[in-house]
Amino acid sequence: MAEIFVILTGTSLIVFTMFVAPIWLILHYRSKKQVSQGLSESEVHTLQSLAEKEEQMSERIKTLEAILDSEAPNWRERA
Repeated sequence: MAEIFVILTGTSLIVFTMFVAPIWLILHYRSKKQVSQGLSESEVHTLQSLAEKEEQMSERIKTLEAILDSEAPNWRERA
């Protein structure tokens, strides 16, 4: 029984060092490289687009709150 455990442990260690560890290291350093490069042009464009949409939504919320304040002054207390 102990011999099977030693064989399985040795085999799994070999598989890990030959296949898993190199792939793991490659993916790790590739992601580090992408992070250090910063945002791509398309990501910057997407971020700017989201910021513009956020400003529009903020203005709409302010407008809706102003309408509610004038038509139902106690609406905030009910929520």
